[in-house]
Amino acid sequence: MFTLSVAAVTFGVVFLAELPDKTALAGLLLGTRFRASYVFVGVAAAFVVHVALAVAAGSVLTLLPQRPLQAVVGTLFLLGAFLLLRKRHDEEEQVRAPADTSFWKVSGAGFMLILVAEFGDLTQIMTANLAARYEDPLSVGIGAVLALWAVAGIGILGGRALMRRVPLRLITRIAATVMLIMATLSFWEAITG
Repeated sequence: MFTLSVAAVTFGVVFLAELPDKTALAGLLLGTRFRASYVFVGVAAAFVVHVALAVAAGSVLTLLPQRPLQAVVGTLFLLGAFLLLRKRHDEEEQVRAPADTSFWKVSGAGFMLILVAEFGDLTQIMTANLAARYEDPLSVGIGAVLALWAVAGIGILGGRALMRRVPLRLITRIAATVMLIMATLSFWEAITG
Protein backbone atom coordinates (compact mmCIF):
# COMPACT_ATOMS: atom_id res chain seq x y z
CA MET A 1 0.00 0.00 0.00
CA PHE A 2 1.31 3.46 -0.94
CA THR A 3 1.71 6.07 1.80
CA LEU A 4 2.32 9.63 0.60
CA SER A 5 3.95 10.76 3.86
CA VAL A 6 6.53 7.93 3.73
CA ALA A 7 7.26 8.69 0.08
CA ALA A 8 7.65 12.40 0.91
CA VAL A 9 10.04 11.77 3.81
CA THR A 10 12.04 9.37 1.64
CA PHE A 11 12.12 11.89 -1.18
CA GLY A 12 13.43 14.61 1.14
CA VAL A 13 16.12 12.48 2.78
CA VAL A 14 17.37 10.93 -0.47
CA PHE A 15 17.18 14.19 -2.43
CA LEU A 16 19.23 16.10 0.13
CA ALA A 17 21.76 13.28 0.47
CA GLU A 18 22.20 12.87 -3.29
CA LEU A 19 22.27 16.54 -4.32
CA PRO A 20 25.88 17.17 -3.20
CA ASP A 21 27.01 13.75 -4.49
CA LYS A 22 29.14 12.91 -7.49
CA THR A 23 26.09 11.80 -9.48
CA ALA A 24 24.86 15.35 -10.00
CA LEU A 25 28.32 16.32 -11.25
CA ALA A 26 28.54 13.28 -13.52
CA GLY A 27 25.08 14.02 -14.93
CA LEU A 28 26.07 17.63 -15.42
CA LEU A 29 29.18 16.64 -17.35
CA LEU A 30 27.33 14.14 -19.55
CA GLY A 31 24.43 16.58 -20.02
CA THR A 32 26.72 19.30 -21.31
CA ARG A 33 28.24 16.94 -23.91
CA PHE A 34 25.22 14.99 -25.11
CA ARG A 35 21.49 15.21 -25.60
CA ALA A 36 20.00 15.55 -22.09
CA SER A 37 17.11 13.15 -22.73
CA TYR A 38 19.50 10.36 -23.78
CA VAL A 39 21.61 10.86 -20.66
CA PHE A 40 18.55 10.99 -18.39
CA VAL A 41 17.08 7.72 -19.71
CA GLY A 42 20.27 5.81 -18.90
CA VAL A 43 20.75 7.44 -15.51
CA ALA A 44 17.07 6.97 -14.57
CA ALA A 45 17.15 3.27 -15.46
CA ALA A 46 20.25 2.70 -13.32
CA PHE A 47 18.62 4.43 -10.36
CA VAL A 48 15.60 2.11 -10.62
CA VAL A 49 17.96 -0.87 -10.33
CA HIS A 50 19.73 0.67 -7.32
CA VAL A 51 16.51 1.50 -5.50
CA ALA A 52 15.12 -1.99 -6.10
CA LEU A 53 18.26 -3.49 -4.55
CA ALA A 54 18.16 -1.07 -1.61
CA VAL A 55 14.48 -1.69 -0.89
CA ALA A 56 15.05 -5.44 -1.02
CA ALA A 57 17.95 -5.10 1.45
CA GLY A 58 15.84 -2.91 3.72
CA SER A 59 13.01 -5.41 3.62
CA VAL A 60 15.40 -8.12 4.80
CA LEU A 61 16.43 -5.88 7.71
CA THR A 62 12.82 -5.82 8.89
CA LEU A 63 13.20 -9.46 9.89
CA LEU A 64 15.25 -8.32 12.89
CA PRO A 65 13.45 -7.70 16.20
CA GLN A 66 12.12 -4.11 16.42
CA ARG A 67 14.47 -2.60 19.03
CA PRO A 68 17.72 -3.93 17.50
CA LEU A 69 16.42 -2.92 14.06
CA GLN A 70 15.84 0.68 15.21
CA ALA A 71 19.32 0.74 16.76
CA VAL A 72 20.86 -0.48 13.46
CA VAL A 73 18.84 2.04 11.43
CA GLY A 74 19.79 4.87 13.83
CA THR A 75 23.46 3.92 13.62
CA LEU A 76 23.34 3.87 9.83
CA PHE A 77 21.66 7.29 9.69
CA LEU A 78 24.30 8.61 12.08
CA LEU A 79 27.02 7.14 9.86
CA GLY A 80 25.37 8.75 6.82
CA ALA A 81 25.39 12.17 8.48
CA PHE A 82 29.05 11.73 9.42
CA LEU A 83 30.01 10.69 5.88
CA LEU A 84 28.19 13.66 4.39
CA LEU A 85 29.89 16.12 6.73
CA ARG A 86 33.38 14.81 6.07
CA LYS A 87 32.98 14.49 2.28
CA ARG A 88 35.23 16.72 0.17
CA HIS A 89 33.57 18.62 -2.63
CA ASP A 90 36.55 20.05 -4.44
CA GLU A 91 37.14 17.02 -6.63
CA GLU A 92 35.25 16.82 -9.90
CA GLU A 93 34.49 13.32 -11.12
CA GLN A 94 35.82 12.46 -14.54
CA VAL A 95 33.26 10.98 -16.90
CA ARG A 96 34.33 8.99 -19.93
CA ALA A 97 32.22 10.14 -22.84
CA PRO A 98 31.21 7.72 -25.60
CA ALA A 99 32.59 8.48 -29.04
CA ASP A 100 29.26 7.53 -30.64
CA THR A 101 26.42 9.93 -29.73
CA SER A 102 23.53 7.61 -30.59
CA PHE A 103 20.73 7.05 -28.06
CA TRP A 104 21.97 3.59 -27.07
CA LYS A 105 25.59 4.64 -26.59
CA VAL A 106 24.82 7.79 -24.61
CA SER A 107 22.09 6.27 -22.44
CA GLY A 108 24.25 3.16 -21.99
CA ALA A 109 27.14 5.31 -20.80
CA GLY A 110 24.85 7.10 -18.32
CA PHE A 111 23.44 3.76 -17.12
CA MET A 112 26.85 2.17 -16.58
CA LEU A 113 28.25 5.28 -14.91
CA ILE A 114 25.46 5.36 -12.32
CA LEU A 115 25.32 1.59 -11.92
CA VAL A 116 29.00 1.48 -10.97
CA ALA A 117 29.32 4.82 -9.15
CA GLU A 118 26.23 4.44 -6.96
CA PHE A 119 26.61 0.82 -5.88
CA GLY A 120 26.81 0.83 -2.09
CA ASP A 121 26.53 4.63 -2.11
CA LEU A 122 25.16 6.61 0.81
CA THR A 123 21.74 7.09 -0.78
CA GLN A 124 21.43 3.39 -1.47
CA ILE A 125 22.18 2.69 2.19
CA MET A 126 19.73 5.41 3.28
CA THR A 127 17.03 3.92 1.04
CA ALA A 128 17.57 0.51 2.64
CA ASN A 129 17.35 2.18 6.08
CA LEU A 130 14.10 3.92 5.20
CA ALA A 131 12.62 0.69 3.83
CA ALA A 132 13.52 -1.02 7.11
CA ARG A 133 12.27 1.86 9.24
CA TYR A 134 8.88 2.29 7.61
CA GLU A 135 8.31 -1.29 6.38
CA ASP A 136 6.70 0.22 3.29
CA PRO A 137 8.86 -0.78 0.31
CA LEU A 138 6.53 0.67 -2.33
CA SER A 139 6.37 4.15 -0.79
CA VAL A 140 10.09 4.20 -0.01
CA GLY A 141 10.93 2.94 -3.50
CA ILE A 142 8.79 5.55 -5.24
CA GLY A 143 10.09 8.37 -3.02
CA ALA A 144 13.71 7.33 -3.55
CA VAL A 145 13.40 6.90 -7.32
CA LEU A 146 11.69 10.28 -7.71
CA ALA A 147 14.35 11.96 -5.56
CA LEU A 148 17.19 10.40 -7.52
CA TRP A 149 15.54 11.30 -10.83
CA ALA A 150 15.05 14.88 -9.61
CA VAL A 151 18.72 15.20 -8.67
CA ALA A 152 19.77 13.67 -11.98
CA GLY A 153 17.50 16.09 -13.85
CA ILE A 154 18.87 19.03 -11.92
CA GLY A 155 22.42 17.86 -12.57
CA ILE A 156 21.82 17.24 -16.26
CA LEU A 157 19.84 20.41 -16.96
CA GLY A 158 21.01 23.04 -14.55
CA GLY A 159 23.54 21.94 -11.98
CA ARG A 160 25.91 24.81 -12.53
CA ALA A 161 23.24 27.46 -12.08
CA LEU A 162 22.02 25.83 -8.84
CA MET A 163 25.53 25.59 -7.41
CA ARG A 164 26.08 29.31 -8.10
CA ARG A 165 22.98 30.18 -6.05
CA VAL A 166 23.06 27.59 -3.25
CA PRO A 167 26.41 26.68 -1.70
CA LEU A 168 27.14 22.94 -1.76
CA ARG A 169 28.20 23.10 1.89
CA LEU A 170 24.75 24.37 2.88
CA ILE A 171 23.02 21.54 1.01
CA THR A 172 25.37 19.04 2.66
CA ARG A 173 24.72 20.44 6.14
CA ILE A 174 20.95 20.35 5.63
CA ALA A 175 21.16 16.72 4.48
CA ALA A 176 23.34 15.79 7.47
CA THR A 177 20.93 17.52 9.85
CA VAL A 178 17.98 15.59 8.42
CA MET A 179 19.92 12.34 8.87
CA LEU A 180 20.80 13.26 12.45
CA ILE A 181 17.11 13.85 13.15
CA MET A 182 16.25 10.47 11.61
CA ALA A 183 19.01 8.82 13.70
CA THR A 184 17.67 10.45 16.87
CA LEU A 185 14.12 9.25 16.12
CA SER A 186 15.38 5.72 15.42
CA PHE A 187 17.43 5.63 18.65
CA TRP A 188 14.46 6.97 20.61
CA GLU A 189 12.28 4.16 19.21
CA ALA A 190 15.00 1.61 20.02
CA ILE A 191 15.14 2.81 23.63
CA THR A 192 11.44 3.30 24.26
CA GLY A 193 10.28 0.32 22.22
